[in-house]
Amino acid sequence: MTKFLISITFLICLSGVVFSQENPDDLLKMLEEKPKKEFTTATFKTTRLINFHTVEVLSKRSLDFRISHRFGDFNSGAYNAWGIDGGANIRLALEYCHGSRLMFGLGRTSSKKIVDGFLKYRLLRQTNSEGGMPISLTLFSSMYNTFERSKIAGLDRYTNITDRFSFCNQIMIARKFNSRFSFQLTAAMVHINLVEKITDKNDCFILGGVTRYKFTKRQAVTLEYGYRLNQYSKSKYYDSFGIGYDLETGGHVFQIHLTNSFGLTEDQYFMYTNKSWDNWGIRLGFNISRVFSLQGRQ
Repeated sequence: MTKFLISITFLICLSGVVFSQENPDDLLKMLEEKPKKEFTTATFKTTRLINFHTVEVLSKRSLDFRISHRFGDFNSGAYNAWGIDGGANIRLALEYCHGSRLMFGLGRTSSKKIVDGFLKYRLLRQTNSEGGMPISLTLFSSMYNTFERSKIAGLDRYTNITDRFSFCNQIMIARKFNSRFSFQLTAAMVHINLVEKITDKNDCFILGGVTRYKFTKRQAVTLEYGYRLNQYSKSKYYDSFGIGYDLETGGHVFQIHLTNSFGLTEDQYFMYTNKSWDNWGIRLGFNISRVFSLQGRQ
């Protein structure tokens, strides 16, 4: 027992000698914990701005119920209450994220009877620490199927079921510059299996810009624009452009906006926007997002 106590005493004294020779600053560094990554939050308030997707995905185990609505054209005149009386397009959707990176969604649009599904993956996320990740990067892929029945020269336009499908792939890069201002670049490609005319091309390439300026704690102005890089059709179509206003009200985010796009899915507003801001071919629209947390009590 005496030998054991002598050994313990010797080891304690030896460790004291060793540590006394170390630099005190080095000892403090050893005791300090490594700083955790602090991710940038709310680059954009929701997963969509007006029509365009943003780099945002839902939080862990969250379900988003979304309603998107577009009225008719302003230039339809007073008789049609500047588009409010009719010609509306509505999309209902459910979107879910189980983790914190991958989300998916399903939607139904009244115009052209479109059913759509998408996957969205947050690959990179901006951090606040010096020397950290300066941007957020999100990948997006979607598929659309129309149930609209139409005929050309008396023949069913959709002879094969695959003719009804279209697709969109996107890369979104964004940065939150400060607590008020965020900006995003979007590169997208839309593929239509069966185009409207034989002279049309099946693919359209788009470069888009998305921005948000928050002027109060719960209010922001938004803007989006999609420039079509290639001439895919001889028909007259226009670039999608929208200006909006976001209002946060508890668990809801209410977005009201003006846009020249009637379509609510990427294959429609990127490729087939047939109205222009020049002649007031714009329409009033709104989005409502209600997010439910499904994490439950711990």
